[in-house]
Amino acid sequence: MGTASIFDEHRSLLFTIAYEITGTVSDAEDVVQESFLRWSGINAETIQNPRAYLAKTVTRQALNSLRAAQRRREDYIGPWLPEPMVTSPDVADNAVLNESLSFAMLVVLETLSPDERAVFVLREVFDFPYLEIAEATDKSLPAVRQLASRAKAHVRARQPRFEVNAQRQRVVADRFLTALLGGDMQSLMDVLAPGAVLLSDGGGKATAARKPVIGADNIARFLAGIARTPVLDMRVEPSTLNGMPALIVYSADRIDLVALIEASNERVTGIYLVRNPDKLGATTKNKTLRTLSGPFTISGRGPVQTRA
Repeated sequence: MGTASIFDEHRSLLFTIAYEITGTVSDAEDVVQESFLRWSGINAETIQNPRAYLAKTVTRQALNSLRAAQRRREDYIGPWLPEPMVTSPDVADNAVLNESLSFAMLVVLETLSPDERAVFVLREVFDFPYLEIAEATDKSLPAVRQLASRAKAHVRARQPRFEVNAQRQRVVADRFLTALLGGDMQSLMDVLAPGAVLLSDGGGKATAARKPVIGADNIARFLAGIARTPVLDMRVEPSTLNGMPALIVYSADRIDLVALIEASNERVTGIYLVRNPDKLGATTKNKTLRTLSGPFTISGRGPVQTRA
């Protein structure tokens, strides 16, 4: 098998690792491309475990990208949210991957240090052995175990509790959309959990709330104000982004915003609004076909179908 063929065999896995570490599709694609160039420059026949080698290369490049991005995010205007991405229904068949790709989980991963995030992704999502993770992160084995334990505890304490059943999530999202577009404040309040949280990311390039909006009443009023704002040739399209029900709002042929809906116990518990135009490019089907193509296997967790 040629060098390029070996890389293509693992491309979906490598992209997903890079995406979960960096939080953006664009950075993940850059990481994968840079890793491919590095891979092309070696003799693949000398590599006994290409999967581990490529994962190490991608992890190190993704960590470099994340550390550089974190410095830029310190000056970011308002909340920084990950870049949403279309995921096919097949992703929901693997509970581990579906949960780790969920927008809610990616937001939690943002609270980890870069090293904790990389270790958590490799260990808890992809079940890499500690020794391979140590090589990928250039850490000692005891340090990796400590990072893994700390990251797991941190995530468990903040892990979002959303409805796993995709069909039930969609029903809640449909109720939410009907109430919002119909201007029915009472129905909107009924579908929102009392402690629901809304995060909005405009990046200083589009109007957005610069602080979290907390509570059903505050969220309902905030969303009602958005709904009353005139939008040229507005069109709302249901979608599935990061394994969660989502709404894509178009102004004419341009995506104006994306809303991801987190639901639990028949109520909306979290809403993530992304309006920064730099983060809306991966919400098209063509993007998904290019970046998530073909099945790959997670060690110890069975095949993960990522066909678009």
